[in-house]
Amino acid sequence: MRPWIPLTALALVLSPFGVVHPVHVIGHSMEPALADGDLRWALRTWAGHAPRRGEIWVVEGPRGSSVKRVLGLPGEVVVWRGPDLWINGQRQEEPWVLHPERGGEGQQACGAGYLVLGDNRPESQDGRSWGAVPRKALRGRIL
Repeated sequence: MRPWIPLTALALVLSPFGVVHPVHVIGHSMEPALADGDLRWALRTWAGHAPRRGEIWVVEGPRGSSVKRVLGLPGEVVVWRGPDLWINGQRQEEPWVLHPERGGEGQQACGAGYLVLGDNRPESQDGRSWGAVPRKALRGRIL
């Protein structure tokens, strides 16, 4: 047998892992969209488009990797007042948020970065405390 045949077969078997990778969801910050213990696939950053509002991404935050939803895009200003989220002065509809934050107010200018938030706001450590994250902190889009 030619030596390149098994190497080619192995490359074909492993090639999907170069583009997608498994992600184990830990915690309750993305409920109900993603539950603690879920196993999902993420498309690597270089294999897809720039992050869009509403997409769920694997984010490298201050305490390691987590899964969050992209809400604020570069150049935008995000304001939260209780359960309401405003981007550049427009209130956002967030059908994925079943557990909104009832209290608290804040504002974050995204600058060149992205503001990421958990869907279960009372249980989420996210961009409200970290601030906007740079593009390089977004590791892959959940499929």
